[in-house]
Amino acid sequence: MKYLLLLFVCSVSLQLYAQQTRPVDAILDEFYHHPEHVMVAAHRAAHTKHPENSLAAIREAIAQGIDIAEIDVHATKDKVLVIMHDDNITRATGKKGKIADYTYQELLQFPLLFNGQPTTEKIPTFEEVLQLTKGKIIVDIDFKEDSIEFAKQTIDMVAAHQMEDQVLFFIYEPPFATQLRSFNARLPIMPRAHNITEINDIERMSTQLGKFPVIHIDDSFYSDTLVQRITSNGTRIWINSLGKYDKMEGRQDNSGFDQLRKDARFANVLQTDYPERLLAYLRQQGLHR
Repeated sequence: MKYLLLLFVCSVSLQLYAQQTRPVDAILDEFYHHPEHVMVAAHRAAHTKHPENSLAAIREAIAQGIDIAEIDVHATKDKVLVIMHDDNITRATGKKGKIADYTYQELLQFPLLFNGQPTTEKIPTFEEVLQLTKGKIIVDIDFKEDSIEFAKQTIDMVAAHQMEDQVLFFIYEPPFATQLRSFNARLPIMPRAHNITEINDIERMSTQLGKFPVIHIDDSFYSDTLVQRITSNGTRIWINSLGKYDKMEGRQDNSGFDQLRKDARFANVLQTDYPERLLAYLRQQGLHR
């Protein structure tokens, strides 16, 4: 009897230890406690070798040690949450029509393309993404549906998997944060600011809703003074390397990242289509763990 009790205690202890040593815990510690380090976000997951927003691209981001996998959430005709950037399936699958025109089972007929060629990857569900990423990586949810119903469905699914601590819910309109927090007070939200006025609005909202862990801004209105004011309060600043910076990077290694660091040196979350390159660059600069 004592032997069985000892086995039970050891088993419970091992389970608790495993829960406390998830790979994502080191990322979360960096995110919340080391603002001097720059975090890397993989735009549509790590898709230089795999279809964007695919499970394979997310696995690649995890394997590379990327901090954040950005994904895009849409809903099918039968209300299944799936992952795809566009609201239609043409660019990703070569087929015509919108996601909302098809049931999920119908979408499974269409393989995802990579460099114009069919792959074995299918359009993943949001639940499959949560199952894959749990305990491993921060997930940035770029919610693309204009629907409170689907927003709540997304948040409830995150809660069902007990993953509130490792997601960011990206919103384009800051006032939407109030309604989302009413669904789940533990939900980390990343509001989008298009100008300094919206930054001020977001800071006022934080006095009611609590501090936002990160704010997404543009390099067009970046200033050292503004960003240092925000980051001094423990909120991170997210800026995209997408567009001109990634285009520079595609032509010459480090050129785009060098320029982005000059233009926005205190931004401490960078989203890129070249996450593996950015990770190596930041480590060379001593800016990543």
